[in-house]
Amino acid sequence: MKGFKDFILRGNVAALAVAFVIGGAFGTLIKGFVDDFISPLIAIPGNGPNFDSYVFTVGQATFRYGNFINLVIAFLVIAAAVYFALVVPMQKMEARRTTPATQETTRECPECLSNIPLGARRCAFCTAQVPPVGVEPTP
Repeated sequence: MKGFKDFILRGNVAALAVAFVIGGAFGTLIKGFVDDFISPLIAIPGNGPNFDSYVFTVGQATFRYGNFINLVIAFLVIAAAVYFALVVPMQKMEARRTTPATQETTRECPECLSNIPLGARRCAFCTAQVPPVGVEPTP
């Protein structure tokens, strides 16, 4: 029982539960928005209040493709809202937080392979002459 208690009280499980509940509520809210506002606007050319009444039958089977269209629109609105409200701001925040790669300040001595400053003309470890940066050493 202690293991289960530890599992439930971990921060990840509680955060996941909250996210699940809020996600469900957000989905219901967006579906209502699509059903009550977006679908009627799109369905105006079809002379219907929304797509729910769009059906076709084959034999005894009735296919409610209008309801599917409403669900697709709701999904696209939810995906756009999540992208623009969460993903884009998180990407911008991450871009600000990461620093650009630092410029190299050392290079390798061609004789002893130790790290020396870029501007060095002689290695501090083996005292070999080192060519300037960008010039290949002569064999």
